[in-house]
Amino acid sequence: MAVKPYVLAEQAYLTDLRRHFHAHPEVSLKEYETCKKIEAELDSMGIPHKRIGETGVYGWIDGKKAGDGVTVALRADIDALAMDDLKEVPYHSQNQGVCHACGHDAHTATLLTAAKILKAKENEFSGQVRLFFQQAEEIGQGARQFVQAGLLDGVTRVFGAHVTSHLDSGKISLTAGPQNASCDYFKIQIHGKGAHVSTPQLGVDALYIASQIVVQLQTIVSRNTDPLETVVVGVGKLEAGTQYNIVAEHAVLEGTTRSFLPEVRKFTNDRVVRIAKETAALYGAEAEVEFLDFAAPLVNDAKAVEEVTAVTAEFLPREDIISDFQKALGADDFADYLAVTRGMYAFVGTRSAKDPHTAVAHHHGLFDVDEEGLLISCNVYVDYALWVLNEKPEA
Repeated sequence: MAVKPYVLAEQAYLTDLRRHFHAHPEVSLKEYETCKKIEAELDSMGIPHKRIGETGVYGWIDGKKAGDGVTVALRADIDALAMDDLKEVPYHSQNQGVCHACGHDAHTATLLTAAKILKAKENEFSGQVRLFFQQAEEIGQGARQFVQAGLLDGVTRVFGAHVTSHLDSGKISLTAGPQNASCDYFKIQIHGKGAHVSTPQLGVDALYIASQIVVQLQTIVSRNTDPLETVVVGVGKLEAGTQYNIVAEHAVLEGTTRSFLPEVRKFTNDRVVRIAKETAALYGAEAEVEFLDFAAPLVNDAKAVEEVTAVTAEFLPREDIISDFQKALGADDFADYLAVTRGMYAFVGTRSAKDPHTAVAHHHGLFDVDEEGLLISCNVYVDYALWVLNEKPEA
């Protein structure tokens, strides 16, 4: 594989780490053993670190080269999913009902390996490398803790990478513009009035009203949104009633909205609120609407993409660098970093014909990665960080 010798030399370390994390997954905000392992590895490298929140780890490498320097931030997410690992492999999950089915084990191992290489090269740069081992990406609660801690202050560039089963191992997507949608969670509570089903006129049926809201929410996409714009309004959960012969007094809907532009995001969420409240009022009920901001739209900075592409082209053939990767409605809270600092999020191919599990969709119990593809990701982490630190681009 076309990677630098100093990356290839750490292949065994990267692979062993990735399999350790895969075998010991932990869900969002409970990554207690994961962060202890990260800290132990950083200690062995002589890299100082501190906790961000309960389970995030921030490490830093100060360059030893004389002169003023800039700061670059590198990020990996560390949490797993609450689902069973269905693979029969030596590194099968040892934690029942928890599985690294999205590749965050690979991300953590890759950044630790990049940190090891960068620490060994500390005499080659001035400035600082900031390492973000971020918790709770799956629930959109991790990146904001690093931002709120001020760790993006003074950062010239931020870079991260995510594995993907949509690209062959050996390829990487470095695509400018929108790559992931925003993700907002909503809960709608309907307050009606109970009655016997034989006398519906004496009640206010929260279940019926909830069903009308579900139908009306679909008009946001079909009738209120430009057909050329990409928007999702989805309801994944509806609970109502207590018994078959009682008019439901309460109902609860839970769902999500996804979009790529801030103004479209605001319009969509405002329409959800209006439809819920006005539909409930039409039938004599009240609606409470709660929104939670899980992630902003992820939009790669064109200049940062140009920089990373030039760095990557030094070791990877141009035909293996994808510049028009299809955007996805899945969200990633790396977007919170890009909202305050120039940077980009790459997608690294880990699909291999040698193992059909590497072609399985993310968030499936059979999901796996071709670990050789992680070498490219590691190489970009290292080389782009060195480029930023030595070239000192404008923020």
